[in-house]
Amino acid sequence: MTTAAATPRPVDTDKLHQLLHQAVVDMGAAMQSTLILIGDRLGLYRAMGDCAPVSAAELARRTGTDERYIREWLNANAAGKYIEYDAPSDTYSMTPEQSFALAQDDTAVHLPGFYHMLASCMKDEEKLTDIFRTGKGFGWHEHEKGLFEGCERFFRPSYLANLTTSWIPALEGVEEKLKTGARVADIGCGHGASTLLMAKTYPKSEFFGFDYHDKSIEQASEKAKSAGCSDRVHFDVAPAKSFPGKDYDFVACFDCLHDMGDPTGAAAHVKQSLANNGTWMIVEPIAGDDITSNLNPIGRIYYAASTIVCVPASRSQEVGLGLGAQAGEKRIRQVVTEGGFTHFRRASETPFNMVFEARA
Repeated sequence: MTTAAATPRPVDTDKLHQLLHQAVVDMGAAMQSTLILIGDRLGLYRAMGDCAPVSAAELARRTGTDERYIREWLNANAAGKYIEYDAPSDTYSMTPEQSFALAQDDTAVHLPGFYHMLASCMKDEEKLTDIFRTGKGFGWHEHEKGLFEGCERFFRPSYLANLTTSWIPALEGVEEKLKTGARVADIGCGHGASTLLMAKTYPKSEFFGFDYHDKSIEQASEKAKSAGCSDRVHFDVAPAKSFPGKDYDFVACFDCLHDMGDPTGAAAHVKQSLANNGTWMIVEPIAGDDITSNLNPIGRIYYAASTIVCVPASRSQEVGLGLGAQAGEKRIRQVVTEGGFTHFRRASETPFNMVFEARA
């Protein structure tokens, strides 16, 4: 039996031009991403962070780089609106806002970390393409190492801006316990940015950071030593379903529950590790409960990251549920309550994250 060929749909030239305009903007952003990474590695943004006008020659002298390459780099950044160009003086500068986002560490917004993550994912492209064919997973530990540093640098600003100022205070009774002295477990702690920030803010409490990735734990331990708090901040290699310890007053998971192969199993283990009246804080990427509500610029980033990092990480583990970074509150609630928790609520949120409170 044969069927008639589908009648070709006519091309709407206005819609085509809109698509091409979007594509040109995206192409420019994609090409510039390499330059942002180079600028961060060479300290070019930091050298302009005082916002004073500088020539290409002067910036090259400051940073020990080649003037011709620096001029081209500057022009690309000026075209992308990441720096400013003054034609009469032939100089370049940064606005305070550009400096805040690109040239300074430990601000509430720090963009370069994202580009380290992006570069790492691009280096893994061939391997990631293959798992689309095979359906296999691709573990967090299998990624190029830039992902781990970039992830810490990208997420740390949000923790600096929100963790101890709004997220923890939004939880019932938790901050009081931390101030007087509590046992705290940070699951999936990575390089320990969240753990160390809490430890600095609540010096009477003791902190235990766990991650299955041994290289990240090595970095976290070194950071604890450098911060002078290794006597009460401990980092160990352990998966979410079997981290050691009991009677934790507070357990936290930052942007990692959806990466786990068996998040329900992890929830059950968290429940049995908590002390009476203990609290579990779950920080997850902001998301609605249906696809349509996530089809926006932030959802675009999170769906892409989920495809490249989160779902492959989950599918590389036991169960391999593959929640994804846009699971939404309803799905997260289901996972947590199936793990044995009876109390679950959204305690806080930002444009990028949802913060949930769970208790037994």
